[in-house]
Amino acid sequence: MPIQNFAPAWMTEEHTMVFESAKRFMTEQWQPKDEGWRAQGMMDRQAWLDAGANGFLCASMPEQYGGGGGDFGHEAALVLAQGEAGIGGFGGSLHSGIVAPYILHYGTEEQKKRWLPKLATGELVSAIAMTEPGTGSDLQGVRTFAQKSADGETYTINGSKTFITNGQLANLVIVVCKTSKDAGAQGISLFVVETDEAPGFRRGRNLDKIGMEAQDTSELFFDDVVVSKHNLIGEQEGHGFFQLMQELPQERLLVALAGIATMEYAMKITLEYTKERKAFGKTIFSFQNTRFKLAECQALLLASRALVDAAMVAHLKGELGVDRAALIKYWITDNQCKVTDECLQLFGGYGYMKEYPIARLWADSRVQRIYGGTNEIMKELASRFL
Repeated sequence: MPIQNFAPAWMTEEHTMVFESAKRFMTEQWQPKDEGWRAQGMMDRQAWLDAGANGFLCASMPEQYGGGGGDFGHEAALVLAQGEAGIGGFGGSLHSGIVAPYILHYGTEEQKKRWLPKLATGELVSAIAMTEPGTGSDLQGVRTFAQKSADGETYTINGSKTFITNGQLANLVIVVCKTSKDAGAQGISLFVVETDEAPGFRRGRNLDKIGMEAQDTSELFFDDVVVSKHNLIGEQEGHGFFQLMQELPQERLLVALAGIATMEYAMKITLEYTKERKAFGKTIFSFQNTRFKLAECQALLLASRALVDAAMVAHLKGELGVDRAALIKYWITDNQCKVTDECLQLFGGYGYMKEYPIARLWADSRVQRIYGGTNEIMKELASRFL
């Protein structure tokens, strides 16, 4: 379990079993491959199938649609396990905790039966295409357009997206589109594009990032991509913005959970290193400055964990609001960057070497303050509820 050595209030015995099983599998099976995945810029496709076979995909989806029949606590346990195993490239939390819920909550019965079972096995790898080259946190500004055909049976999608997680491997992409250019938020709709059957769909670069090197993050292009009207989520135009807003608190809680897991892992490896590494004839940990810095980091970690655990309890009851989720996402990710930076400093020169996990944690952490809505946007959003 985490270094605090206690189970959070929301974590049941079953959640704990999921955590332990996933952490063990990821540590034993994936950690030895992580360096190679970072070098190639993405995980192997087989890893997704292995995740599906072990029940690590769509754990919270109903069993009738091929899922694990659990709740969001199962997804949270998997995020914590991934973080404590030091696996930064797996986009499973987006696949299972963000994309699948859009289909479950807003899709038709036919859409749920069509896509969710294949998401659960890993046969389909998913992505959600929100961000565009000229539009980030302001989703109302997207320009990708879906034009309905004269007979109403199909839509033709044109546009481009960028910074798309799972972009190189995804073969099911939820695309945020305008279906009316002049209707503001009411003109946004969500479409599912099955990329294996979509002439006109192109993948751009697997983007070269300063961190998250094993995570494929891509440009996607839609040039006259034709989809059936049945690929419109919910089969009603103009509901996309509402759907996005309803799901964003969970997305931001997933980001915060990843932040907690990173802090846990950073503290673990830093404690081990400072108690082994010697300078001036004694361990680095024996210096008062080292102990004080680690105590400060532990305080931030404990406070952050308590905040997220309380949010988990609220979310499992359906009570986590947009404003609270935004503040949690901002505060946790800011602390994540502080803790990883302090831990890196205690490694000295070795902390700057990419062969050491702390260097990768530090680099991987920086994007947490950007995606899921920048932390500046989180503060702006939360301030509207004051």
